[in-house]
Amino acid sequence: MRPRALAYLLGYFLLGLGALLLVPLALGWFAPGDDPWPCAWAWLATAGAGLLLRLAGRRPVTELSVREGILLVMLVWLSLGLFGCLPFYFSPHFTTFTDAFFEAISGFTTTGATILDRVEVLPYSLQFWRHFAHWLGGMGIVVLGLAILPLIGVGGMHLYRAEFSGAKSEKLRPRIAETALALWRIYFALTLALFLALRLAGMDLFEAVCHAFSTLGTGGFSTHSASIGGFQNPLLEYIIILFMLLAGINFTRHYTLWIEGEVKRFITDAEIRTYLLLLGFATAVAFFSLLAHGGYGVERAFRTALFQVTSIGTTTGLGTDDFERWPAVSQFLLFALMFIGGCTGSTAGGIKVARFRLLLHVVSREFKRMVERRGVFAVRLGDDVIAEKTVQSFLNLVYLALLVQVAASLLVASMGVDLLTSISAVTASMFSIGPGFGSVGPAENYSHLPALVKWVLSGCMIAGRLEFYTALVIFTPAFWRK
Repeated sequence: MRPRALAYLLGYFLLGLGALLLVPLALGWFAPGDDPWPCAWAWLATAGAGLLLRLAGRRPVTELSVREGILLVMLVWLSLGLFGCLPFYFSPHFTTFTDAFFEAISGFTTTGATILDRVEVLPYSLQFWRHFAHWLGGMGIVVLGLAILPLIGVGGMHLYRAEFSGAKSEKLRPRIAETALALWRIYFALTLALFLALRLAGMDLFEAVCHAFSTLGTGGFSTHSASIGGFQNPLLEYIIILFMLLAGINFTRHYTLWIEGEVKRFITDAEIRTYLLLLGFATAVAFFSLLAHGGYGVERAFRTALFQVTSIGTTTGLGTDDFERWPAVSQFLLFALMFIGGCTGSTAGGIKVARFRLLLHVVSREFKRMVERRGVFAVRLGDDVIAEKTVQSFLNLVYLALLVQVAASLLVASMGVDLLTSISAVTASMFSIGPGFGSVGPAENYSHLPALVKWVLSGCMIAGRLEFYTALVIFTPAFWRK
């Protein structure tokens, strides 16, 4: 480990975060009735810390090792919470540092869980910072840094692996920085398209910017406590549904579609087809259950079912209805979708659709092995044969996720939180959903939970965002052994 090298690079990240804080600072300065000082003090603290680390550190002369890359990723995410929460902490709307940290890390991990009873009380600057955090965290603040690291003479391949541990990442370009920039261009183009569509559908300028950020980042923060349901605009809902679906698709497939023009490769992708099939099935079940439940017309039942299934399935967390009042079968499907999430390489959370499909193939292969003892059966995902090492790594990831789920739920329940709330709050935090069930449902928030529970859930958000291995390996003795 080279502490001074890590300090040097972390200093650059904090200086970059300080530069980003200038945007809400400017908004707070010029927006009527706003207060720029929370963002101003946050900027001073962040830029000052970045400058000190930059001066105290030393520029690395060789590329980061695997362990250094993993540790730097963890330090970056912790710094995002510690410094990204300062605009909230310095404002009168967040009474404790715990609440401010929870809100910030929920934003950057695109979880969308909030401790606010009424988000409308926040000024423009803080509203913007909440949603901007979603947009930055959606593609990954570390991936953005990959485009910067080569400029200061440090390659970023190990950061790329740490950020997407367990995922089948494809290098679209020969250099990692070019890959990151290509993905960010697509991300920005989709965000701009959604912003224009929301404006045409009736949103004002500020709300369109905020909801474009939270939708493409699959985050879930809204400028209204009632979320998208507060607008009472069916056209807005259908637009957001479309872009939530797009945000939940692997961005390397977006590259093949929008840049390379390979429509067939996009349509025939096994993960995308499974992703759409799962959401379609869940929407159909929810649609018919809402019709049978009563109180919903045909169009409203379809739109409500499609919106909530897409929102939960892509781990966005925006809402138009209180799904805790839905029939039990629909609630169960939504809970199952929380675990699966979107496609690999998308801004969505969850185990990912490709891994869910792979799990089905592994189970099917074991049945075949029981019947045909001498048979040799390969695990395939589409036309690709999956190596046994990859299969084992995936199964280990599932075991680790379940272990974290059980341990965190037990810890939360031991602090006096009821069982349903404990399990759903941990699930919603680990897989970046936001709203859960029980006392953290779509009509409630996380403000009433004990402070220690909020720290546990914040840890779950980071662990889930880094797909567990990257976040937990630093606690093993082997990581620190020479």
